[in-house]
Amino acid sequence: MSSLISKWPLSRILLLEILSDRITDRFVARLVWERLGYESLESTEEVWVAGKDTPIDWRNTFPMAPEVIAHRKASVNLTRSIPKEYKQLLKQRLSFKGYRIGELYPRRTRRATAVNWLLAWMETRGEELLEEGPLPELFSPPIDPVAGHPGDLPVQ
Repeated sequence: MSSLISKWPLSRILLLEILSDRITDRFVARLVWERLGYESLESTEEVWVAGKDTPIDWRNTFPMAPEVIAHRKASVNLTRSIPKEYKQLLKQRLSFKGYRIGELYPRRTRRATAVNWLLAWMETRGEELLEEGPLPELFSPPIDPVAGHPGDLPVQ
């Protein structure tokens, strides 16, 4: 397995672009996987498996990295793993007021969960959120927010 891949740096602008639905679900999942200790197989970055640093509950429930946006069980597990004192970090750190009624789709609420989890992960480690940093390819928000971006898996 490849442990040469370093974690993608988190920044305020990256997290806001996730909330704006301009980044693929798969990339959002990768940000979570890296921080949960999942590792990509050497031959491909498409398959990620639990590594030595993956928490035991995640490793037992999800030996292969779960699609945290597409799969409800993974999203629920992610939500439950956010410590109570960090549940409001979207508002506190990003001034995110939430989505409007017409924008509420499972994909988007799960993206907000992933961003909140990433902020909580940083908070528990005392890491500072950078204002800017590298960004992956940005897309326009999907025309069909239920379907997402090309290549995103259907939400279950």
